[in-house]
This record gives sequence, C-alpha cells and structure tokens, in this order.
Amino acid sequence: MLRSNNIAPLTFSRVVTGPVHGARPPAALRALASGDIAMPATKAAPKSRQTAALQTPSNLPTNATKDIAAALTTLLADTFALYLKTKNFHWHMSGPHFRDYHLLLDEQADQIFAMTDDVAERARKIGGTTLRSLGHATRLQRIEDNDAEYVTPLDMLAELRDDNLQFTAFLRETHDLCDEHNDVATASLIENWIDEAERRTWFLYETTRTHSEPA
Repeated sequence: MLRSNNIAPLTFSRVVTGPVHGARPPAALRALASGDIAMPATKAAPKSRQTAALQTPSNLPTNATKDIAAALTTLLADTFALYLKTKNFHWHMSGPHFRDYHLLLDEQADQIFAMTDDVAERARKIGGTTLRSLGHATRLQRIEDNDAEYVTPLDMLAELRDDNLQFTAFLRETHDLCDEHNDVATASLIENWIDEAERRTWFLYETTRTHSEPA
C-alpha cells in the first residue's frame, strides 16, 4: 500500500480576468477617465510644410510664380463668369432666330468651358494654386453677371460681344505679364485663347449688326 509523503493536496483558484467587485482602479486611470489628465494631442504639420506640399517645382522665380498664378486665378474666375452668362442666355433664348442663336451660344459656351481646366492646371504646373470655390470665383470675377428676368435676344448677343471683347483685353494683360517673366508656355496658351475670344466677338458682332450699318 502506497503512503503519501505529506504532499499537500493541489488546490485550484479561479483566475480573475476583470476588475474585482468593489476594487478601485489605479489613481492614474481614474484621473484619465475624469479628464484631469489630457491625452497627448497629435501635432499638425506646420502651415509652411502644408503650403510647401502644393509648390510644384519650377525654375521660374518665386515672384513670377506668385504673379502669374494670381493672374491666372483671376482669369479663371472671369472664364467661369463668361461661361455661365453664355449658358444663361443660351437657356433663355427666344424669338424667330431661336435655333441659330441657341446653337451659337451653346458652341461658344463649350469653347469657353474647355479653357477652365487648362487655366487652372497651368497655375498648378508653375507651383501656384487656383480657385477653391464658387465664392472664391465670385470675389475675383470682373465679367458682370446678368440676372434680369428677361433680356431680348439682340441685347443678349450684344452684351456677350462686349464681354468677349473685355475678356480678350484681360487675356492680353496676362500675356504681357507672362512676357515680363519669360513664361513662354503660359503665353503660348493665352495666344490660342485670344484667337478663340476674337472669333466669338466677331461672330457676335456680325450677328447683331443692323441693316443700317455699313457693310
């Protein structure tokens, strides 16, 4: 018969995995829960570093980038204003020449809108920024809106004729600025836009001429 050698019997205790009822958490945890200890805030990147992320490398001088990008942004605001005004008159055209005028303005609006991406991306290519909202565009635009309830067809065309003539002047001003800074790429784009604006002005002028005007 085997006898025990005074070995104490094994005992098993339950492992407690949660807080013991009635026990208080450590002081540090209580302070954190009550808000007495603030969690460390994540540091935001310095503003200069955030801005630098948008500065596309360019061998144009900094002042050239700043001036040309600002001029292009204002030009973009005018482009959107002229586009929307042209579409406004396209939508609200009426009268016996409706079809011809309606299609003419739709064609011109498409041509104007096609500029917008190129203008904005040119500003970004040289290391600048561009429009960020409709409000931003409204603050910069120089082409006037027309919210009148009714505008006669000929007045619509005459107003757009003058707007395109003014828009051409803005393009020339920006072209001169590019020449000053030797930005030949932007100047080259603007030359094409000037030609398009002059064509729109020409068509609108011929369409609004009266029989009494000399041929």
